[in-house]
Amino acid sequence: MALYDEYLRKKVNELPDNPGVYQYFDSSGVIIYIGKAKNLKKRVLSYLNKSNQSSKTHLLVNKIADLRYIVVNSEQDALLLENNLIKKYKPKYNILLKDDKSYPWICIKKEPFPRVFITRRYIRDGSEYFGPYTSGKFAHVLINLIKSLFKLRTCNLALNEKAIQVGKFKVCLEYHIGNCKAPCVGRIGQLEYDEYIVQIRNILKGNLSSVIEAMTAKMIFYANSLKFEEANLMKEALQAVKNYQAKSTIVRTTISDTDVFSYTEDEKYAYINYLRILHGAVVQVHTVELEKKIEEEKESLLAFAIYEIRQMMDSHSKEIIVPFYPDIQLEGIDYVVPQRGDKKQLLELSERNASYFRLDRERQRSTKTKENNTFNLLKTIKLELKLPELPHRIECFDNSNIQGTNPVASCVVFLDGKPAKREYRKFHVKTVIGADDFASMEEIIYRRYRRVLDEGLELTNLIVIDGGKGQLHSAVNSLKKLGLYGKVSILGLAKQMEEIYFPEDQQPYLLAKNSVALKTLMHIRDEAHRFGITFHRRLREKNQINSVISQIKGIGNNTEISLLQEFKSVENIMKQSIPELAKIIGTKRAELVYNYFHGSVE
Repeated sequence: MALYDEYLRKKVNELPDNPGVYQYFDSSGVIIYIGKAKNLKKRVLSYLNKSNQSSKTHLLVNKIADLRYIVVNSEQDALLLENNLIKKYKPKYNILLKDDKSYPWICIKKEPFPRVFITRRYIRDGSEYFGPYTSGKFAHVLINLIKSLFKLRTCNLALNEKAIQVGKFKVCLEYHIGNCKAPCVGRIGQLEYDEYIVQIRNILKGNLSSVIEAMTAKMIFYANSLKFEEANLMKEALQAVKNYQAKSTIVRTTISDTDVFSYTEDEKYAYINYLRILHGAVVQVHTVELEKKIEEEKESLLAFAIYEIRQMMDSHSKEIIVPFYPDIQLEGIDYVVPQRGDKKQLLELSERNASYFRLDRERQRSTKTKENNTFNLLKTIKLELKLPELPHRIECFDNSNIQGTNPVASCVVFLDGKPAKREYRKFHVKTVIGADDFASMEEIIYRRYRRVLDEGLELTNLIVIDGGKGQLHSAVNSLKKLGLYGKVSILGLAKQMEEIYFPEDQQPYLLAKNSVALKTLMHIRDEAHRFGITFHRRLREKNQINSVISQIKGIGNNTEISLLQEFKSVENIMKQSIPELAKIIGTKRAELVYNYFHGSVE
């Protein structure tokens, strides 16, 4: 273990007791882990001397060949430096923040008659940016609300008072359709336009009460001035703001400018949800996923996430609601671990969001794992059977008859290794008399793929024939007639030795008994056999009923069907008493059936 090297032991003993950042290097000089600490010496020793480490941490410790450290003035400086170094070097064993998206902002552009628009580029040019919004849909809801309330310009004309006065510009289509107040030609002045911007700024900050007051006053002013059309438009806009407020407000307005963080985890990942509260409303919601590369304390992970998310969301709240105290105290920040009341309810809301996100991610990973497993299965089958393409669709055929009676065939379909029962097909053999499996197979294959071609259906990747060389040869004949031979892979699977036959090979192709491809083919073949036998059995039972019950004078087809549906077989019908039969077909017909099987009743 690298810890017992004299060089490394000396460096650990020389570590100071100050806050700082430490870096672990492997034997090739690559940084493999970066950590922060209130006390560098205690922190590093806790890693290297711990006896009950997780397997991941043990693996890291065994790879440490060198360490370096940087002393800083405070815990917050350590957190900031750690964060920056992790982003720069991306060490193998550090937690991975699985979030590399660019989120939208709403920008109030610094210019005369400012434009308000959504952007993903944060340009430090003096413009105001609100966000970022982790839901693009929510950002568009806000911008659409603003556009419906305030008819702002959307053009990029370089407006100024002198150019407007000399008539440099002309109104555009946006003015004519009622989407713009046309400041370019002086239809609205700078002061009135700036009033709109003040109200928009309040909406984006979540301070809707001042917006509602201003809009109410303007509506009353229009009404008193007998400008009823303008008053009605303002009334509709006011209602839109109140509806937005009703949907977004979930806590009391006494809780203002607060961040909420909650934490949940599993063995491999940690999930931290963030709520931003302004003026009693949740204005931002975001959840991050941290991939844990080694065993890390939840207090450290929460501190990392708080710093990262607040930086991402440009949050400057002085109060942070948390489920437990992080291991780093940020300057000027008051951490609150609520036990009851509105703040506790907010924390519980955040925890529910984190739990829902965790369940969703677990479902996504489960689906991805299944997709990978399916791909690996198909790839293995392709390699073992030397197929030209992945067998996403496999169709298997089986004949079924007993001493030449009721000859039928079945086709089962497997998609990505799983049965697609809705696509199973049953066939009555029409042109073959007697027990001729070869001719029956030739007929069924021709009928199946003639229809596929005629109807433009999906062509299979692999055809499996239940049988040896004879059945395979018959199937190949049909494919040649249809011009499909060589375009579709086909093979035969003989039952006795589980031998695989290919059309051009004289000798069978043998796979190991534990072969994935062989096991899959056997499963598909057995399913085709089961499906075919079930169909054949039902057909024989139906014929048996037709040949027995139809001979009873006074009993018609509807009575036969009713009896079969209720009692399933002729044997069961024979066992019933007259009262039991009468419940289904009436007393008169029940006596006819009973007397036929048992003789007249005295």
